[in-house]
Amino acid sequence: MSLLHTRPPLRLAAACLLAIAIAGCATQAKGPKEHEEFNSTDTYSRSFPASDAQTCEAARRALLSQGYVISVARNDLVQGRKSFQPDRETHIEVEFRVVCATEGQGGKSTLAFVNALQDRYALKKNNNSASVGVGVIGSVSLPFTSSDDSLVKVASETVTTGPFYDRFFDLLKRYLVMDQLLLQPASVPPAIPASAPAASEPVR
Repeated sequence: MSLLHTRPPLRLAAACLLAIAIAGCATQAKGPKEHEEFNSTDTYSRSFPASDAQTCEAARRALLSQGYVISVARNDLVQGRKSFQPDRETHIEVEFRVVCATEGQGGKSTLAFVNALQDRYALKKNNNSASVGVGVIGSVSLPFTSSDDSLVKVASETVTTGPFYDRFFDLLKRYLVMDQLLLQPASVPPAIPASAPAASEPVR
């Protein structure tokens, strides 16, 4: 069999391999549009029977009770940050954001939208060698090193765990209930009827 008859199958095989490689690259290069499904409505939001100011105030207290440092506190927005250090060379910061949007025209119901962004930092060590000037020779590097450590951001992602937000919403609800109980007027005790005047004794 001549070489002329063997080339088309080889070309066909090469074309198939090229198509498979291109398809594999397209599969690996997934962007946000492939990860976002936009089908969940209760992970990041919850409705509460209160005004936007009351809801955001309860959110502020809920974050404060968990050690968050509040940077923004308004009737429609609360933002706080908390730091964690799971090990010696890792540092994590969580930024929590709550947006309170009024539902309906009465203003007695509010949608609370929450979002937590987690930034991860790692310790980067930079070793600097010391140099000493020696007359005519110039500078000479010595084997003495100094460590200049710094934190470098290595990852940033939105927290997507449902139970994490569920616990926050439960805590927010508890503070809302406490505030509403404090706002209720104190019950007035029933009036005690005045005692009848004692009858005057007859004069003897």
